[in-house]
Amino acid sequence: MTSPIADSVNAWLTADGIDKASYVTVMREWVKQAYAGGDNHNPIHALERGECTDDEFELALARELVLENGGPVAGPGLLARMFAGQTLDESMLALFRKLKASGVPTGLLSNSWGGGYPTELFPDMFDAVVISGEVGMRKPEPRIFLHAAQLLGLEPRECVFIDDIQANITAAEQIGFTGVLHSAAEDTAQRVADLLGFALA
Repeated sequence: MTSPIADSVNAWLTADGIDKASYVTVMREWVKQAYAGGDNHNPIHALERGECTDDEFELALARELVLENGGPVAGPGLLARMFAGQTLDESMLALFRKLKASGVPTGLLSNSWGGGYPTELFPDMFDAVVISGEVGMRKPEPRIFLHAAQLLGLEPRECVFIDDIQANITAAEQIGFTGVLHSAAEDTAQRVADLLGFALA
């Protein structure tokens, strides 16, 4: 639905003068824990499940970072700055508008990293919206996929799940979803159209 997160993050690190090595070090460990399975608990789990506030996460991350000049990183507003450069992928928005207008049940399932969702656009694209921090569950937990399917009135085997993280795709497929690993909008749209027997033109 958006431009690559890595692009926005790199722009933020450069704009704020943050030492990239300090960011890579902490995020590599936190992300590894977040997708390792089991009951490992870290700040990403807490943020995505709504178990900590955005402010608490920002301060926790800022404490692990350092500026290129050796100074501390400001916590307040960190998430907004991190995603300030992110843009909506108009091709993906158009795909979901077309699917919904054609009667295909559509939903958004998102792990939340702060606010900023373009909720005013949702009615034309989605029949159901599941934001992890609002429901106390996160991808790749099986229960959040089942919850989303239930809201759409579908069985898992009837659902196509699009994501850019393989761990989330794998988890969805294990409970019966058909996964589409997203990289480029054109490829994703064609794969979805083929799966649904849907004409893009």
